Amino acid sequence: MKIIDITREILSCPVYPGDPVANLERVKSIDSECQYNLSEIRMCLHNGTHIDAPLHFLPDGEDITEIPHEVFFGPCVVVETDTPVITGAFVEEYFPRNSKRILVKSNGVSYFHESAASALADIGITLLGTDGMTVEPEESDGRSHRTFMMNNITLLENLDLSNVKSGDYFLSAAPLKISGAEAGPVRAFLVSDFIFWSGDNK
Repeated sequence: MKIIDITREILSCPVYPGDPVANLERVKSIDSECQYNLSEIRMCLHNGTHIDAPLHFLPDGEDITEIPHEVFFGPCVVVETDTPVITGAFVEEYFPRNSKRILVKSNGVSYFHESAASALADIGITLLGTDGMTVEPEESDGRSHRTFMMNNITLLENLDLSNVKSGDYFLSAAPLKISGAEAGPVRAFLVSDFIFWSGDNK
């Protein structure tokens, strides 16, 4: 069983334009007067690898603690592409039908048209991951986000898929439990050659 870390390091990864830069500060250090180190971190919840909750774009949407935890764990498929815009037609032609979790590897160049969100909902996926910082371009109006969220598709953004090949894996990607938050940082892993999963593909 091989475990692959697909999480971006929070302090060094690029930050979405306009978002605050993460900062780690040591508030106590081991010395003659203190027996331990203690740090605090200031960051945007969308820095690095993270889950977007519906509350991010829907005023009455679920916060990060209200997403069913089973969404974050289970079999997934990694799809590799370099198409700039993933449309519903592209999903229909190239995306698998055998997984509820799909991760898209595009070196951060692919974005999702709202028609792709509708097509993925028709397939029945519950989680979409991307190695881009977001699922749609900076100049967009959030329409794709809203379409995903209104169709109960959880978004896992800013993955590091550089060491991952297309294919089948087991995903572990639970966010931090933060009441009222519209997003949550994630430590995400893929497991290849897994043998511990059985039953139907949930």
